Amino acid sequence: MKTGADLHETTIDGPKTRRWVVEAAHCAEMSTHRIARLGMDEALPPYRRVRMTPEGSFVLACVSGEGEILLDGRWQRVKPGMVCLAPPRVLNAFAAKGRERWCFAWIRYDEPSFVTPVVGAASPVTPTAHSDEIMRIVTGLRAEWEGEKEPRMLHHWLELLHATIRRIAQPWRSKEPRVAKLWADVEQDLMRDWTLAELAHRSHCSPEHLRRLCLKELGRSPMQHLTCLRMEQARRLLERENDKLEVVAANVGYANAAIFSRVFRRWVGVAPGEYRGQGR
Repeated sequence: MKTGADLHETTIDGPKTRRWVVEAAHCAEMSTHRIARLGMDEALPPYRRVRMTPEGSFVLACVSGEGEILLDGRWQRVKPGMVCLAPPRVLNAFAAKGRERWCFAWIRYDEPSFVTPVVGAASPVTPTAHSDEIMRIVTGLRAEWEGEKEPRMLHHWLELLHATIRRIAQPWRSKEPRVAKLWADVEQDLMRDWTLAELAHRSHCSPEHLRRLCLKELGRSPMQHLTCLRMEQARRLLERENDKLEVVAANVGYANAAIFSRVFRRWVGVAPGEYRGQGR
């Protein structure tokens, strides 16, 4: 499978894929929550999507079959019951695998840079949530859309869908307050040369326990989540400031621009200079 640096914008369905899609242009109620489009796909190879700098958060809920998704700069297997979350303006890609149909619901938001996105750096990449909940809501929405299309009912289905996604995107702050506080503190001091030992000490647990907590609640190791926070801040700086790459790199904890650029390209999908150019 290609890495982020080797990918380009791609949309492939293939002859055996079945899709149901609704666009905000055809359903005014979707715009209330900045949902650009949503749908249900039953995909078989060569089905493939690559979105280099998507304008909004992306949510995928797998019901059956298996696929692969590129998140956090690495390919991950998607199995039934999994929900995957991707922030805006960061490379994400997904593809069908195997002979069984890969069935999933998906939601794509439209969130300009001045809007706080549904999926952010603090969101889990693969939350411990059952995809059935999202699929039931999308199925109900589909039944209304293909039936009466009553605006009031569509509004209620979309309200429920958006609220469910928001809850999934921020599920662990109340369950693990000490770890939530740790990452809030780290986010305020990304220039620091954080180590796993120091992160564990700050959260009053062992490195292994912190690793298990982060993998369970965020789908990332502690050091991967540190990188996620740094890349999120780097994107904000590139979007809003004109500082040189050396300054941006230092502000998010990298010793030089070359190392920062390499990590940014792997994580986001494009080089920092190219990313800045796309936002201007």
